[in-house]
Amino acid sequence: MVMLVSFFKDPEFANVDSSENESIPFRGTILRTKSGKFSSVSEPCVSCTTFNILAPIYKRLDQQNQNVRESDFRAFWLARNERIVDWLLYESSSIICLQEFWVGNEELVQMYEQRLGASGYDTFKLARTNNRGDGLLTAIHKEYFRVLNYRELLFNDFGDRVAQLLHVQSVIPFLQNNDDSMQQEILIVNTHLLFPHDSSLSIVRLHQVYKILQYLETYQRENKLSQVPVMLCGDWNGSKRGHVYKFLRSQGFVSSYDIAHEYTDSDHKWVSHRNHRGNICGVDFIWLRNPNKSIKPLKISWAEAAFGIIKYQLQKAQLNEKDAFDFLRADNNGNYITYSDFCDALKQLKLTTLSHGLSFQEMKDLWVQADVDGNGVLDYDEFKRIWYCTCSEHIDEDSNSEDSNEGITKEAFGFAVKNAILFPREVEKGIWPENYHLSDHARLTALFSPVRLRCSQKSL
Repeated sequence: MVMLVSFFKDPEFANVDSSENESIPFRGTILRTKSGKFSSVSEPCVSCTTFNILAPIYKRLDQQNQNVRESDFRAFWLARNERIVDWLLYESSSIICLQEFWVGNEELVQMYEQRLGASGYDTFKLARTNNRGDGLLTAIHKEYFRVLNYRELLFNDFGDRVAQLLHVQSVIPFLQNNDDSMQQEILIVNTHLLFPHDSSLSIVRLHQVYKILQYLETYQRENKLSQVPVMLCGDWNGSKRGHVYKFLRSQGFVSSYDIAHEYTDSDHKWVSHRNHRGNICGVDFIWLRNPNKSIKPLKISWAEAAFGIIKYQLQKAQLNEKDAFDFLRADNNGNYITYSDFCDALKQLKLTTLSHGLSFQEMKDLWVQADVDGNGVLDYDEFKRIWYCTCSEHIDEDSNSEDSNEGITKEAFGFAVKNAILFPREVEKGIWPENYHLSDHARLTALFSPVRLRCSQKSL
């Protein structure tokens, strides 16, 4: 019990009116002023916070006894979560996306909903499937946005993961214009991907992102929303070195934190999480895609990302390019790979043995991308498409190639990244402070300013 008392006295539970407030640069620069009204002086901005708040059912209080969880001690989980809400209300972001929200505890749920609701937020919660206990909560401030639509995406996969999609519209137009057709709307996604317990789960994580992007693409097409910005928020459980990061970049998304700090894809200067293994890594992102981004067809990006995972598994087996080709062609006498050889190799690489690994149709699609000449086998040059993760960007009959508006430009609404911070601030330098116990994740907040964009007028 001595250990628990010292935990309760942690400085993170101090009142928010402390000197720590000086480290919150967005207070007073977000959309509303201290009076709660829109400022007529400073430019309008949108702020977004994403935070994995560490569900009490997962928070370990005793490293010597892993079964001692915070959920068993009401005083501790309630105090910590009251403190989290204090910070969220102090920052007053326009959009709040939380992960590992303890949906299974009615008292905690009511506390969040009541306090956020009293401060002007509409809240939306979503539990993970199979009664996992935690889930997602997204809060939208009513002074800034009205929620036009809310959708829930259940992956029903190995990790029982879920995602939320919110379609919101600015209450007061950010940009005054003569074109009433210019949509001042945003699509927001909140999610928490599967933790990569094993490298063979990379394909499951890629599936989760693929499902989100497919759902987004369908929603935008059905609602004629090709000219709106998209924000993807959450705990992606993967760093900038991973396949998910590269997949999202190939689809036109940028990391708001990296843009704000002028970091490249190869810069790894910040962290946002200390996992249960004690490793620190940067896994929390607010992704932004503006409507003027030119992107590859989603099927092409998916195939290239899948090829990247295949190559990674081959290299993990210590195979170089030539050895990998020999492995894939197996025992056939020709200098080529058959479809049967290809499928057998993927099974050996543990990419098809999982209940939610590559499906038969996905293997077929990957094969079609690699078999350029369509002769039913892969020669060495075609194998290089897998090794170098490239696909031909032809448009098939399922894509929207018939677009009479191609080449016509139109004004659209988007965002520029103004700033982004991680708290505690030490994580911005790649350091995890030992006296931080609010969560095992840092809180990420980004500030965006609206901009006018010229886009090609085409439908998704």
